[in-house]
Amino acid sequence: MKRFTFSLVFFAILSVIFTASTFAQTSTFNDKNVEYTFDLPERIWKMTVKPTAATPTVEFVFGDRLDGHLEIRKMSVKSNEMLSDVITREQEQKFQFKPGYIAGKEENFSGNLKGKVFNWEYVQSGKNMSGRFYYLKADATTIYVLRFTGLRDKLRTIRNQVDSIARTFKIRGK
Repeated sequence: MKRFTFSLVFFAILSVIFTASTFAQTSTFNDKNVEYTFDLPERIWKMTVKPTAATPTVEFVFGDRLDGHLEIRKMSVKSNEMLSDVITREQEQKFQFKPGYIAGKEENFSGNLKGKVFNWEYVQSGKNMSGRFYYLKADATTIYVLRFTGLRDKLRTIRNQVDSIARTFKIRGK
């Protein structure tokens, strides 16, 4: 009986420690030079480009740029423009010229902001790469594009983190 009680107490203590360490890894990105915030699921995400008043670009890497790279851009669109049209335009102007470009599918996405996700693959320096871009509608004329790129297999392994970042992306004050 003592052994059972000891095991139960030991298991409960370990559970609390692991749960606390899991929650302790999450941090929130919040900067006065941009109007949005989002949660980073692990501390391994490091900021490589900090926003300024003149240049509101934000970039993060997941350890190494090839393992996962995030770039956030704000885009102005026409009030009646569909997200599918924005994705098609970007695809025609930028993506299709990448070596080994293969278009993926568009998916609906819902988090704090609603939008679409576009997946695609390409080759860079002989390595199979992929992109997972989230087009999130902030209002009738503003979308934010969260551009995740990395080695195809590496990006797949962190997809839950990538989705989590996009789900928690929100405009301050809304």
